[in-house]
Amino acid sequence: MDRGKYETLLDADLWAYIDRVDAWYPPDIIAAPIGRQRQVYDAMAAAFRQDRPPGIAAEDGAIAAAGRMIPIRRYRMTATTPQAAVVYYHGGGFVLGGLESHDDICAELCAGTGFEVVSIDYRLAPEHRHPAAFDDAFAAFAHLAAASDLPLVLCGESAGGNLAAAVAHAGRGGARQAAGQVLVYPALGGDENAGSYVEHAEAPLLSVRDIGFYRAVRTGTGHPAADATLEPLRDSDFSGLPPTVVVTAQCDPLSSDGEAYRDRIVAAGGRAFWREEERLVHSFLRARTTVPRAQAAFGRIVAAVAALGRGEWPY
Repeated sequence: MDRGKYETLLDADLWAYIDRVDAWYPPDIIAAPIGRQRQVYDAMAAAFRQDRPPGIAAEDGAIAAAGRMIPIRRYRMTATTPQAAVVYYHGGGFVLGGLESHDDICAELCAGTGFEVVSIDYRLAPEHRHPAAFDDAFAAFAHLAAASDLPLVLCGESAGGNLAAAVAHAGRGGARQAAGQVLVYPALGGDENAGSYVEHAEAPLLSVRDIGFYRAVRTGTGHPAADATLEPLRDSDFSGLPPTVVVTAQCDPLSSDGEAYRDRIVAAGGRAFWREEERLVHSFLRARTTVPRAQAAFGRIVAAVAALGRGEWPY
């Protein structure tokens, strides 16, 4: 690929990661059938997958909701009793990914916080278009909230960050609300004619074109402009949301979404923090073992989840 301005902006170790990811993808992969895209994505995720940390037990299960079973995977430290739980929504553009693609990230989040982590295998488009993914995400949270007294922290990256935020918005006024939310480079429906959408329209690993493709697959023919379950930044009310931490990558079209979301929560009287991780790109969580900047960012994400689960504000 033409590295352009990113040739010197990004460190050599990050370029090694980007090149390794790109090696899995044939040119113009988004033109391939969805089944083929999933095969490539799953193979790439497997190539980067790390062993689970010692002392982590994982168990697959399912949540019964709305006449269907939502697959989940629970992670726990075997030697401790969790003081909180994390509801985790994986990335993949609402089209790709599942319990396997983000297994190591969830296991490390469990080990780093000591909390139970519940990974949600929500339905994917195009077989299940919006609002199917949101319906599963919300139903899973509602079930877990009713079944346990543990504080629940919503967490997700990319598409999963969108779902976590949408659940936080929809859950206001319920019997139990989230103790906090940590959103990692989330797609929240920001202004695509300004900010990072323009400055980083052709960033490595995620472009504006990619964003448009996955949105079209998710929604089909269209969607209401004010649907906060699709794009949380379209909501008209940002009050009453749980304490929020948003972490984005500098070289990512979606970065401005984090800033806008932080600003709207604060303007509505809530507590929110946005951190733009310098000289990183979308999907940097997979680079956490080889890129020091990504490793440090992941450490801050784990610390934020841990603090919110304890009822503390991390910033």
